[in-house]
Amino acid sequence: MPAGVDPRTVKNVVARNKKARHDYHIDDTYEAGLSLTGTEVKSLRAGRASLVDGWVSVDGNEAWLEGVHIPEYTEGTWTNHAVRRKRKLLLHRAEIDKLAQSTREKGHTIVPLELYFVGGRAKVEIATARGKQEWDKRETLRRQQDEREAQREMSLRRRA
Repeated sequence: MPAGVDPRTVKNVVARNKKARHDYHIDDTYEAGLSLTGTEVKSLRAGRASLVDGWVSVDGNEAWLEGVHIPEYTEGTWTNHAVRRKRKLLLHRAEIDKLAQSTREKGHTIVPLELYFVGGRAKVEIATARGKQEWDKRETLRRQQDEREAQREMSLRRRA
C-alpha cells in the first residue's frame, strides 16, 4: 500500500456487475452495508461472488439483496451458508423509503453494481435504474465504439 494512504478508505472490489450498466439507465447510487455470516465473508475475501442475477427488494422497513451468488466456503463445514440466500442491507430509514418510492414507478428497479470491502467491512453499491430498450443498448455500444476510434486516431496523430 502506498505511503500516506489510509487503509480504512481503500476499496477492495470483489465483484462488479458490468451487465447492469449495459441493461439499465442508472439514476441514483447508494452504498449499503451487508449482514453476512462468517463463511460468506471468508468466501468473499477469497474473491468469489457474482452479482449478475442480483436485485434488491424492499419489504416493509427493510431492504434485501436477493439472487446474488456467493459460493460456499471450501473450508467450511456444516456451518456453511446457502449460496443464494436473501441478505439484509444496512441502510438508513430515509434511504430505504427513497428506494421504496422509486421502485413503485413503472419500469424502475434496484440493482447491485459492485461488491467490495472498505475498512474490513463488506459493502455493496446499489442503484435505482430504468430498463433500456434494445435500441438504447445499440446506441450506447455505437457511442463507445466511436469514442474508442476517436481516441485511437488522436493518439496516432500525436505520435506522427
